[in-house]
Amino acid sequence: MLEKMENFFAARLDEYDRHMMSEIEGAKEFYPYTASLLPSQSGARILDLGCGTGLELEAYYRLNGSAFVVGIDLSADMLNALQKKFSDKNIKPVNASYFDVSFDERYYDAAVSVESLHHFPASKKLELYTKLHRALTEKGYFVLTDYFAESQERECLYFSELARLKSEQGLDSNKFYHYDTPLTVEHEIEVLQQAGFADVKIMRNWGATYTLLAKR
Repeated sequence: MLEKMENFFAARLDEYDRHMMSEIEGAKEFYPYTASLLPSQSGARILDLGCGTGLELEAYYRLNGSAFVVGIDLSADMLNALQKKFSDKNIKPVNASYFDVSFDERYYDAAVSVESLHHFPASKKLELYTKLHRALTEKGYFVLTDYFAESQERECLYFSELARLKSEQGLDSNKFYHYDTPLTVEHEIEVLQQAGFADVKIMRNWGATYTLLAKR
């Protein structure tokens, strides 16, 4: 049975960090690598989309302990763990969907998202990325580390299977349930470009997980 997104992660909170770091290919490298791409200047303002327990922030705060981070996540339990982990840091948790939250325009030096956005279709991502583009400063950028579909056929299969499961289980087609629907990396780049990002590059990959750098 499909689970609502926030319920899925809340139920797995105790094992979340261990699972992500030990069972996801390349995680021990891609979390610190992602952090290394974020701004190093004192007081940098960072927006973290789907921050969870802040695995990327563990590495980032070692590099820039003075950064101000706004972390958005659907799971209140995840955010409670985040606050306990970084009780001495300047971090603002926001318990909401990043699709629904308003972002201050031209405010953030950078945004980051790790292993969160592979649950959503291109149409929702375009809305989010357009809003995100407006939220970044003139030299701001977005670091996205996520896993991607290996082909267009596989991408289509994920979405058709999700639609089938929702229909069989009588679920609201407009609600978010935990089921992976990654785009291809090429499609993801296209969506970022459509949202206004002028320069989008593949920085590194670990199997199907890629880090993209999208400059405003």
